[in-house]
Amino acid sequence: MKSEDVILYPLMTEGAVALIEQDNKLTFIVSLKANKPAIKRAFEELYEAKVARVNTLITQKGQKKAFVKLAPEYQASNLAIKLGIF
Repeated sequence: MKSEDVILYPLMTEGAVALIEQDNKLTFIVSLKANKPAIKRAFEELYEAKVARVNTLITQKGQKKAFVKLAPEYQASNLAIKLGIF
């Protein structure tokens, strides 16, 4: 899968903003076929930031949500500003 096909779009909710500020995490909707290593690889390729950990879940709407925790040397808030979501 191409990186553009793995990560579909960033998610901006009240909870996602709290995760950016508190846990250095960004939230994305990703392809249902994508696994954690593919999400990590795609994120690092697209956004040029090192990933510490990826957690995923399937929402009630049937979408796959990925929580991407950035490495300590990267700030989620700076990346969110670059993406225009914060």
